[in-house]
Amino acid sequence: MSQKEGLRANSFQFTLEGEPFRILGGSIHYFRVPRAYWEDRLLKMRACGVNTLTTYVPWNLHEPERGIFNFQDQLDLKAYISLAAELGLWVILRPGPYICAEWDLGGLPSWLLRDKNMKLRTTYPGFTEAVNSFFDKLIPIIKPLQVRKLGGPIIAVQVENEYGSYAKDEQYMPFIKEALLSRGTNELLLTSDNREGLKCGGVDGVLKTVNLQRLAYGTIQYLAYMQPQKPLLVMEYWSGWFDVWSESHHVFPAEDMLAVVSQILEASVSINLYMFHGGTSFGFMNGAVANLGTYKPQVSSYDYDAPLSEAGDYTTKYQLLRNLFSQFHSEKLPEVPSLQARRVYEPVIIQQHLSLWESLHCMQSSEEPVNMENLPVNSNNGQSYGYTLYETTISSGGLLNSRNNVKDRALVFVDRHFVGVLDYKSVEFALSWNNFAYHPVLGLVGDIVLNHVPLKDFTIYCLDMKPNFLKSQWNSVPQKPSFPGFFQGILYVDGHPRDTFIRLPGWSKGVVFINGQNLGRHWSIGPQKTLYLPGPWLKSGNNQIIVFEEQKADDKLVFVENPDHGKTIDVYKYPFCVLL
Repeated sequence: MSQKEGLRANSFQFTLEGEPFRILGGSIHYFRVPRAYWEDRLLKMRACGVNTLTTYVPWNLHEPERGIFNFQDQLDLKAYISLAAELGLWVILRPGPYICAEWDLGGLPSWLLRDKNMKLRTTYPGFTEAVNSFFDKLIPIIKPLQVRKLGGPIIAVQVENEYGSYAKDEQYMPFIKEALLSRGTNELLLTSDNREGLKCGGVDGVLKTVNLQRLAYGTIQYLAYMQPQKPLLVMEYWSGWFDVWSESHHVFPAEDMLAVVSQILEASVSINLYMFHGGTSFGFMNGAVANLGTYKPQVSSYDYDAPLSEAGDYTTKYQLLRNLFSQFHSEKLPEVPSLQARRVYEPVIIQQHLSLWESLHCMQSSEEPVNMENLPVNSNNGQSYGYTLYETTISSGGLLNSRNNVKDRALVFVDRHFVGVLDYKSVEFALSWNNFAYHPVLGLVGDIVLNHVPLKDFTIYCLDMKPNFLKSQWNSVPQKPSFPGFFQGILYVDGHPRDTFIRLPGWSKGVVFINGQNLGRHWSIGPQKTLYLPGPWLKSGNNQIIVFEEQKADDKLVFVENPDHGKTIDVYKYPFCVLL
């Protein structure tokens, strides 16, 4: 890739090095795919006829603590982009700073919230200073990878993400544009919005693009009207949809998808498939939709019903797209790579147990409940993820009410016995009298009241569950183990490790770790019934599996060859989706 003229949008069609160019793009997020599989997924993308890779950049992973940056190993963005170039792919980079992506806080680091006056995605000085600091580190990494610099693969950079759906500050988008340009970003800049967002999501001198799934409401025509004599790009063509807990697995029929993609290409419009391969929101990174009075936490799988499945398998969508995209290439497409082998391991018997109450450390005292982001932990960057335990003493029973200050879900214990749940649906219940009330809470932002009186004098424990977080002595599993608790077993791998899926029948809700890697959340309400376990995260011999379980456990974990995403529903029969 030696071209240095770059991608241009000066007429009805894109040009690259002066020649007409059709973007046939696909999204794969490096942070959702084990690094050992980057090449496999990109080769499969290339073999499908995709010519351009798009990826977000998650600020919260790259700067987990203020001023502490990580661009190594799984987060080696330079290596990912360079690999794409080696495999013959162009790159459109989407560095945010806000990325959405069904990712925790849209990729914004939680330590921003320690500023009580913080106004995210605005020109509030506390936010712009943090963005400038991040871009000071990020842009020099990507600058030499631009096509106009040294013939690199980056042909375009996106300014923020769907800001038209937020639009709180007219000066914000010009600020982000200048933050990119002033640091040496000189490729084509673009924005990305749905139809309604096009009205106020743009910025002068930046190409507008649109996000959609169906060709309804004249969306593409509206984009052409707003931006005459410019090439048209569907920056996010939603190939499927994400899943939320307690509902069904969303599917978008392959034939319906192909019909729309065909119409888009027949109209000489460029396209980017979001997602081409979704992967997995490992750890605590699965986000939640919280607006208009709704709260919908997303599952850990980001399969998305995409052309390439969560584990990298080919789907009907993949085959149909490959046949279609081949018509836009003068040369024969590369051969389709072989699939990764999978393995069904023997069940893992749970051998050891550790009660949550026996594993507590990192204690803080406070008269008022302190939200996790403001706890004085992690070098005063607060707690970003995991669980938080709030403990206080009460002298009577009565009506316990959260005043809607529990922004996720809280298990309430009296004398270490579970008594109820507070969440976005249930804000109060009657509490019997006893000596101690324990409140493990994720997302507590204010008082909890008992008989209308705020509870005081808390002991607070940070349970962010980072690698090596357990420092206490394990015990054999009692006949009636206490909950919440940690359960440990050993997976023995004979020979070369292979991919598999973990299934947890008889368990309730929690998190699964393998050799210190957080695979994500499990919850019996579904729809997701299995967790993807990548082979590269296993080793020959003994592998430690730890399950943090909130309420109910079985005596074993089982493995299956294929995922179970749960009962399915067509995305257009799902009342929550508003796809424009």
